[in-house]
Amino acid sequence: MTDTAAPSAASPAPSALRLPAVDKVLLSADMLALRERHGLDACTQAVRESLAQMRADAQERLRSGEPDAGAPGITEVVQAAGLRLAQRFAPRLRTVFNLTGTVLHTNLGRALLPQEAVDAVVAAMTAPANLEYDLEDGGRGDRDDLIESLVCELTGAEACTVVNNNAAAVLLTLATLAAGREVIVSRGELVEIGGAFRIPDMMTRAGATLVEVGTTNRTHARDYEGAVGEHTGLLMKVHCSNYAITGFTKAVSDAEVASIAHAHGLQMVVDLGSGTLVDLREWGLPYEVTVRETIESGADIVTFSGDKLLGGPQAGLIVGRKDLIARIKKHPLKRALRVSKLTLAALEPTLRLYLHPEKLAERLTTLRLFTRPQADMQARAQALQPLVQQALGSRYVVETAEMNSQIGSGALPVENLPSWGLRLHPADGRQAGRQLTRLEAGLRSLPRPVIGRLHDDALWLDLRCLEAADEPAFTEQLPLLHIA
Repeated sequence: MTDTAAPSAASPAPSALRLPAVDKVLLSADMLALRERHGLDACTQAVRESLAQMRADAQERLRSGEPDAGAPGITEVVQAAGLRLAQRFAPRLRTVFNLTGTVLHTNLGRALLPQEAVDAVVAAMTAPANLEYDLEDGGRGDRDDLIESLVCELTGAEACTVVNNNAAAVLLTLATLAAGREVIVSRGELVEIGGAFRIPDMMTRAGATLVEVGTTNRTHARDYEGAVGEHTGLLMKVHCSNYAITGFTKAVSDAEVASIAHAHGLQMVVDLGSGTLVDLREWGLPYEVTVRETIESGADIVTFSGDKLLGGPQAGLIVGRKDLIARIKKHPLKRALRVSKLTLAALEPTLRLYLHPEKLAERLTTLRLFTRPQADMQARAQALQPLVQQALGSRYVVETAEMNSQIGSGALPVENLPSWGLRLHPADGRQAGRQLTRLEAGLRSLPRPVIGRLHDDALWLDLRCLEAADEPAFTEQLPLLHIA
């Protein structure tokens, strides 16, 4: 057996063999802060992995004939370990700047909670709460009781229950009221929303049989009447919140469908989708039917989202007749779909804001963003333009520009909100697509990623959702922008 010869004094050991020992790195003063933050076990693992990588890199250089770069010192090893620890423990869910122009952006978390809701969630996370405890009689309570009276006051419904989103609300309602029965729906309302959620699929999962009536663009009252039979469970209306059919069209009103259903001893259910509690026209926004109007039209059950036009946390609200809500709450799926105390903690104060309509546009974050004055956004664009231009240098041109925002999440899909922001495009038009892709990636790599919108050979940064409190964080990180 031949032993590997030890390096001679005249031929220094390659750096791969002269790395500092793990114990020396861990006991160094440079390592103290990392140990206090992450603990000994995590730091030990990071140091070992860093040394192994350094050793492998040095050996690869030797094999390729590159000059020996010298052995890294303890400081370099600590820095490498620190980067590994930062990557390992960095949160995957990060705050970003939503400059896409879509206020209720599904991929970016939809509605931003008002401060009252944030404070309530923090309190609920840090102390026990009466989630299912009746403080009056000391017995077990119902978590829906925490918000039921508020919801009923705001919608005119007799009762309500809450599940984790509107898709769950539709599923639970159908499973309770129409399992093994037929559900009549207009062909023009067989919607698909994000994530491939389709009304026909939901019918199947709930154990109901879909009966389509009318055509894509025209459905009449007689179509509903003619479809009612001995196996009919209920009639259903679905609000087409994520698209619009124009031209030669005909739809049957909620009141008409409810009247047909009740004449046959059936229930009428409305899936409102986004669902608003107030008439948005009061703030100069396009009209959207409210939950109260839908209840007053004769709907027996109405389902809608909590994190869209309502401006609260993700939730699905089911409101309507007390006897039907009681049945829905007894279904086994209800427990599987129920919400946590954090959702209820955020939902209650959000609902309470609606009791003060004169302050709603100021205190409800979603409505405040919808109604932000265009002149305010223009002024902010003019102030930010030179700062962004300085960060990008001469390779890109930064211009202030008018643009259009949208509400998002399927609500009022054809309506635009006049906005203002920054239009970024390459100074040299050659390979513009590649340059814009690099710019977009550079903005996403900032400590707080900036998400814009690529359109018409430019990157658009809509300032509607950049409020004054967040501007310092936006501008302070601009010097860190690196474009590959």
